Amino acid sequence: MRSRLLSGVWRALFGWVSRFSSDIGIDLGTANTLVHVRGRGIVLREPSVVAIDNETDRVLAVGEDAKRMVGRTPARISAIRPLRDGVIADFDITEAMLRHFVGKVHNRRFLAHPRVAVGVPAGVTEVERRAVEDAARQAGAWQAEIIDEPMAAAIGAGLPVAEAIGNMIVDIGGGTTEIAVISLGGICTQRSMRIASEEMDEAISTYIRRDFNLVVGESTAEEIKIAIGSAFPLPEELTMEVRGKDLISGLPRRITISSGEIREACAEPIAAIVELIKETLDATAPELAADIMNRGIVLAGGGALLRGLDQLVSAETDIPVYVAEDPMTCVVLGAARYLEQLDGVLSSQ
Repeated sequence: MRSRLLSGVWRALFGWVSRFSSDIGIDLGTANTLVHVRGRGIVLREPSVVAIDNETDRVLAVGEDAKRMVGRTPARISAIRPLRDGVIADFDITEAMLRHFVGKVHNRRFLAHPRVAVGVPAGVTEVERRAVEDAARQAGAWQAEIIDEPMAAAIGAGLPVAEAIGNMIVDIGGGTTEIAVISLGGICTQRSMRIASEEMDEAISTYIRRDFNLVVGESTAEEIKIAIGSAFPLPEELTMEVRGKDLISGLPRRITISSGEIREACAEPIAAIVELIKETLDATAPELAADIMNRGIVLAGGGALLRGLDQLVSAETDIPVYVAEDPMTCVVLGAARYLEQLDGVLSSQ
């Protein structure tokens, strides 16, 4: 009787709060943060960057506005990425960033205290998981749910995670690569590595500095990767003109670089990701491995957009590999659907 009464009070409280706010799913990524609002879809995609005035500790800009300041700020202003390798490196700045994004999608309405689900890497510690939950609550969430990123990515990609079938998801984000084999709503085998898209950007910067004596910033390295980067030989190789600062003279200089050279530059982090996929398959139960052989591997996350990565993984594992329909949105869509599924569980109790 008491539990039924408490359940009724819980649903009434949720109904009252939901009149003023909507459920929010958040992909709190190292490189980008995506926000999904129930009934409105994905309403925000912005870089996970915050610009801070070092003298006053005041937040000057968040997201896209802050990213434009990277590498261009005076000494008293710092453009900071508060997440490193998929986890919170600076709690206060992460809280400020979340508060800004939550307020922005709710148009800063008073009493807008949404229920929030946040995707985090499966390999984070309990302390790191608690830090994300606390940051969400401090940012205004009245209830914070934490979901492992590979599970969220699998749900967002439309995989039948609740069925007794092995599903393999490879989520390559900015700071972490998350690989999981999922069946019956749980993670059966999981591997996580703090090598992902940002390491590819760093590899490109290092390669250009070493082979061309040219210094390029992180934004330029990312642009090169997107424009001509590949993991597998292309039918027709691409080229791109790159501008940077000459390492010897200190003067601006331009070079032309090819997709083959960028493929060589990114070979090491890509090889590490492929090796992790093989390790995960090796640790998977035979029945689940057979399902994966039949159903294939699904790639999600921004790193999945690298040209030819699906071909390389397929060639190395001899398993069909597919890129999710919109790989960059899988985690945030999965977080949002997780809240909907949670509603179904609560209503059935």
